[in-house]
Amino acid sequence: MAEVLLFHHAHGLTVGCISFADQLRAAGHIVHTPDLYDGKIFADLDEGVRYAEEIGMNTIIERGTATADGLPDGLVYAGFSLGTLPAQKLAQTRSGAKGALLFHGCLPLSQFGGRWPDGVPLQIHTMDEDPWVELDVASQLAETIETAELFLYRGNRHLFADPSLPDYDEQSAALLMERVLGLLKSIE
Repeated sequence: MAEVLLFHHAHGLTVGCISFADQLRAAGHIVHTPDLYDGKIFADLDEGVRYAEEIGMNTIIERGTATADGLPDGLVYAGFSLGTLPAQKLAQTRSGAKGALLFHGCLPLSQFGGRWPDGVPLQIHTMDEDPWVELDVASQLAETIETAELFLYRGNRHLFADPSLPDYDEQSAALLMERVLGLLKSIE
């Protein structure tokens, strides 16, 4: 059993995010799903992004990292798009990370100190034509981090793993879940 701290995307903590977490729980994992938006959910992605910009990306990161304070070491940090900010920061900077799952986004290593912790597995999942993701950054992470894997899915949908959103792609989401469960099983 792995313990996962899963951060939502710019729409907020949608029923789709909860559903994703419930799939991980059904496989026997402990999953924490903090709400970085204080209960706000946005139907429109651009509205959610504007809200995140209003409160500040640093605030999003701070809220996310603060949720880890009461949790044990040895977590897998996961995030959807906007949620990759605190997930990646925690994986890079908090001791004891067991892994990182970055869905629909990632940042250069330099954003959070410049190095990836030795032996910490990383999976990056995105569509190959996602207009929100910098594929060169994802590719660079996969090439420079020994324990990293980049999974590209065909298409241009952004949040394809959230079943409550129009971008949902059942086939790609199922493959993503299979790969995620494989990683979690390997680090139990």
